[in-house]
Amino acid sequence: MANFNELINKSKLVLVDFSAEWCGPCQTLAPILKEVKDHFGDQLSILKVDVDRNQALAKNFAVQGVPTMILYRDGAQVWRQSGLLTKSQMLTIIGQHLN
Repeated sequence: MANFNELINKSKLVLVDFSAEWCGPCQTLAPILKEVKDHFGDQLSILKVDVDRNQALAKNFAVQGVPTMILYRDGAQVWRQSGLLTKSQMLTIIGQHLN
């Protein structure tokens, strides 16, 4: 857990993607997140968490379904969403938390 906290405090804006290999929407989201990362570059870090391999962490964050995304700004949670979003929705949401 300490390592996770270090990671979300390391960058100004961190998107944590709780997902699973067997999850269809998670597979759909993966290339969208890559495009979002390419768009924001160094302004955004993305941390992918496999809920099957990190069950305690997923439980600690009350992840009920995948994909669940949590956005942190300066270590504090500023947004949370479960389910699939489009690239434009992601760009809008993350863009709102940049300044």
